[in-house]
Amino acid sequence: MWWVGSWRPAVALATALLVYSSLVAAVAVAWPGGEAHAATAAAPATTVPGQEPAVIAHRSTTDTLITNEISLELDQLGVLHGEETLRFEGAAPESFTRALTSTMLYDTDHDRRFDINGVSAVDSDGSTLQIEVEETDGALLVHIPTEGTRGVKLSYRVSGTVSEVAQGVQLEWRAVGAYSHTVRSTDVTVTAPLPPEALSCLAGEPRSAMYCTASDMGGDAVVAHFLQADMTPSDRLDIVVNYPPDTAAGEPILTRRWSLASAFQVTPATASVFGVLLLVLVGGLVALIRIRGRDERALRREAAEGDHAPVASGEHGRVRFAPPDGVHPGQIGTLVNETVDITDLTGAVMDLAVRGHIRVEELPHERFTSVDWRLVRLDAPPGETLLSYEWLLLNALFGEKRTVRLSELGSPRRSADFPARIDRVREELYRDMVRLKWFSRSPHRVRSTWTVAGMALTAAGVLLTGLLAVFTTAAFTGLAVIIAGAAVTAGAQYMPAKTKLGSSVFAHTVGFRDYLLSRRAQNAPPGQRVELYSRYLPYAVIFDDVDRWANVLAAAAIADLTPEELTGDGLAWYTGPREWRIEDFADSISTFAVTLTGLISNTRRVRLLNQLQRSR
Repeated sequence: MWWVGSWRPAVALATALLVYSSLVAAVAVAWPGGEAHAATAAAPATTVPGQEPAVIAHRSTTDTLITNEISLELDQLGVLHGEETLRFEGAAPESFTRALTSTMLYDTDHDRRFDINGVSAVDSDGSTLQIEVEETDGALLVHIPTEGTRGVKLSYRVSGTVSEVAQGVQLEWRAVGAYSHTVRSTDVTVTAPLPPEALSCLAGEPRSAMYCTASDMGGDAVVAHFLQADMTPSDRLDIVVNYPPDTAAGEPILTRRWSLASAFQVTPATASVFGVLLLVLVGGLVALIRIRGRDERALRREAAEGDHAPVASGEHGRVRFAPPDGVHPGQIGTLVNETVDITDLTGAVMDLAVRGHIRVEELPHERFTSVDWRLVRLDAPPGETLLSYEWLLLNALFGEKRTVRLSELGSPRRSADFPARIDRVREELYRDMVRLKWFSRSPHRVRSTWTVAGMALTAAGVLLTGLLAVFTTAAFTGLAVIIAGAAVTAGAQYMPAKTKLGSSVFAHTVGFRDYLLSRRAQNAPPGQRVELYSRYLPYAVIFDDVDRWANVLAAAAIADLTPEELTGDGLAWYTGPREWRIEDFADSISTFAVTLTGLISNTRRVRLLNQLQRSR
């Protein structure tokens, strides 16, 4: 080594050289043309920011003086060969830990990584020591057993220390990341295939900008020398040496530091993938619009077939009600919006009433009580047949009883199983759609399948985005999967598809709706208007026109029925209390429809409450 002897003359000589070089540099700068002679003193500062040292066991070194001589040799391939000679004057510690930096901050977006391998250690007698290596906090901790030794020699190789700069080649390396004990002097010598041109160093605390104790390029300017005195365990020593071009090959090993912005970085690749997924979604939406457009054109052509009076010739010159395709009110609602909703069930109950299966009796209004109705189950009129969902609906309303109050159906204590019975009616209506071949599959199951698929795709997109964010910078592409999943979930309601027959029946139903909403529907023959308009009323519930048709029906009853027929009962299927008159029918039936709709809408909540009570 270039210092011989103990550390005291080395420190004295280094201090003298520092003072002498400073005086020479000052004279050179002051003298004309002195800028050229000061080139080495103006070496570039390190681009490696400070970093907190790895946590190493700190032990007292009061009775032990430790020095370290580090010899670094850079070969033409850019590999830095390190050899350190640690000497102990006094009792050596039980173990000594040396931190070799493996990761350092490089810029705002990247870390610089150093590949360290070939780590080994021998004692002063040349015997191999069993070292322990630990990777932590951006450093490779080398634990060396030093008890009973006078010194050890540590060897290693480092890649990634070389980078090309405008002036040539630059070596950057944290010669000392941290020690486990205070080291009185650290002497670093760097050799390379070509002599150095400039050098720089930083030492002290991790964020310190202080220059090291001493540095120069040796007597013949063929090596780079650095000296740092009294390094505590938290101190580090960074060195930078500039060499001529082609001194050594290599480039820095950079890894992108994770951040939310970098994880969702928009690059040509991520933007392309994202754009393709969105294009697929838009294409699917356009295809859906075109398909629905064709359905709408077919609807306009066939709707005219249903836009007429829903009657047919009967006995004795009378007309009978004949809805298009024989569709019932509950079926219409399910066919139109592909969902069994509350209005469909309300219309179905009213349809059973006007067909003679139920009589609705409005009860006398008592003070401080809300209006209530009694439902009476009647024997089926001659020639009347019920569909399967209508049987289930009657069973849901009455069970084994012949009469029931509407308020009792809404009571969890009196009709605890009413919500479950209503759910069976819903399922049967969906099955009815498939039996009639209006849908190839149950709309409810199709919606559920697509909803589950959309939610699963959304969850997969969230998981994929999280994984991409942690391990790559392409998390932006995962957002497209989340959007696709959300689109499928939201579009699940549009997935049920009517068959050709179902589309035809739907078109006829739309024509029937247009007829009922027009004034032409009020041109029924006198004497038959009450019967026909009563049959129209449940469909008006489905088409949200119940108030107008209730008034039309009441006016027809006043005009066509005799005073004896209007006294008391008013209509065969709807009766009121003693003070009730047919003029009150519109308000009464509207209130009944609203009350029944609200009662059925609460069935899911009631069912949940029943389940909670049973689970206690």
